[in-house]
Amino acid sequence: MKTYSAKASEIQKQWVLIDADGLIVGRLAAIIANRLRGKHKPTFTPHMDCGDNIIVINCEKLAFSGKKDLQKRYYHHTGFPGGIKERSVSHLNSKNPARVLELAVQRMLPGASLKRQQMTNLRIFKGPEHDHVAQNPVVLDVKAMNAKNVVRG
Repeated sequence: MKTYSAKASEIQKQWVLIDADGLIVGRLAAIIANRLRGKHKPTFTPHMDCGDNIIVINCEKLAFSGKKDLQKRYYHHTGFPGGIKERSVSHLNSKNPARVLELAVQRMLPGASLKRQQMTNLRIFKGPEHDHVAQNPVVLDVKAMNAKNVVRG
């Protein structure tokens, strides 16, 4: 039995629409990362971009579980000595709510150049409108997948 390896001409990409209203960031990011890689397909090939195109709407209504919205910090370094900077989730959300989800998905994908290529297939919008109506995206109901994906209470 031979191992199957997909060629670029055999890859079928699909457009998927996800409504992020009330969803937990980490769980949504894990689902998006798997879809971007193509791990949900039987023709998955690790070295090829065989994932789907993902459209996420209502990203400003994302939620964190527990006290992560108050305690979680994002760090980056300026490149200068002593140049480590930190930002809270609330600060990042107030400036650009799509950046929190984008960072979460980006850090769940492996690799270098393939990661950059797969991240171009992710489109995140603040509100309920998006620019990709002509692609006829299939709606993926993440809330119905698991009760833990939604904020309780």
